[in-house]
Amino acid sequence: MNKEWKKIEDVDLEGKIVFVRVDYNVPLDDDKIVDPTRIERSLQTLDLLINKGAKLILASHMGRPQGEKNPALSLKPVAEYLTRYANEEVPLICDYIEDSGAGVKEALKDHRVVILENLRFYPGEKKGDIEFAKTLASFADIYVNDAFGTCHRAHASMSGIPKYIPGYPGLLLRNEIENFSRLLDIKDEDRPFICLLGGAKVADKIPIINHLLECADVIMIGGGMAFTFLKAQGMEVGASLVNDYFVDECNYLIDKAMRRGIDLVLPMDVVVARGVSSPEGINVEVDKIPPDMMGLDIGEQTQEVYINILQNSRSIFWNGPMGVFEEEPFKNGTVKIAKAIAESDSFTVIGGGDSVVVVNELGLADKFDHISTGGGASLELISGVNLPGLAALS
Repeated sequence: MNKEWKKIEDVDLEGKIVFVRVDYNVPLDDDKIVDPTRIERSLQTLDLLINKGAKLILASHMGRPQGEKNPALSLKPVAEYLTRYANEEVPLICDYIEDSGAGVKEALKDHRVVILENLRFYPGEKKGDIEFAKTLASFADIYVNDAFGTCHRAHASMSGIPKYIPGYPGLLLRNEIENFSRLLDIKDEDRPFICLLGGAKVADKIPIINHLLECADVIMIGGGMAFTFLKAQGMEVGASLVNDYFVDECNYLIDKAMRRGIDLVLPMDVVVARGVSSPEGINVEVDKIPPDMMGLDIGEQTQEVYINILQNSRSIFWNGPMGVFEEEPFKNGTVKIAKAIAESDSFTVIGGGDSVVVVNELGLADKFDHISTGGGASLELISGVNLPGLAALS
């Protein structure tokens, strides 16, 4: 994965039109942007391009409009946000396919930056349609991809456009690649490399664990996914979340870890209750879970063991909560783990998703070396998958 990427800084952009694929799929509430983080993280790239004399066509998706024009998923709030940031109008361009880009070209006569309406209003985007990509490419001289969160999708604006015009990674995208490369191509001086994986869906994490067994020193498991692993070890886990389909695969991963000398650490105790709405939980050892109760957080002993391992690391990758952190009785494990990682002197990476929500709620975001902007993309990248959006720039 570690390679030399072409740098947009080295390109003469004076008078050029640059098509910038960004990820502005931000949360909205009544047409107001709730969290502008994804927009803010892209601004360094946009400022660089403008300062080098380029005019910009920004393009993003928003939600899942299923190839139809849905006003509720318009990028108008994003255009308004960018207008306030730039202190100059950033027009939202609609019907750009129907007029073959005439509206884009006209707007760029008087504006340095324009933004296209939601790419997914057109079915050709998600289908990866070549003609759709070719039309978008015809609007510009150069393509820049700064949408890491969508790099795992072979959509027209991700993998199609750079077939027709020169393509480069933006600063945000390069930063994501460099931070994940530091883990996947880990050096001896950055070990021990500890991975902490949680969340409910064991199916999502099996490919990640399988790949991390090639480079990690310790993999710790928490969250609902832990109970499928515990069942694979012959434990009775009561009413806890289990995906029986993946029990054999969990067994395979446990065996693989043993063969490779990697510590695959499972919870020793858990907090159980009859349901997520229970007012409190009970701490029990994993082999003593009552039949009518479910595990909803890692227990006190597990927290201590996991934190001790984290304190003796040099590199940490974390993805997924340790329990049902949205409910007060079952958030303690996730909170303690988040604080322990934040206080660590290790190189720390959060792989998107709910872990990001947790550290933001706790006000710890600035304590981590890298917080990925991509949930699914970061998981596929750490799984060793060749992402279409990156492959298109090679």
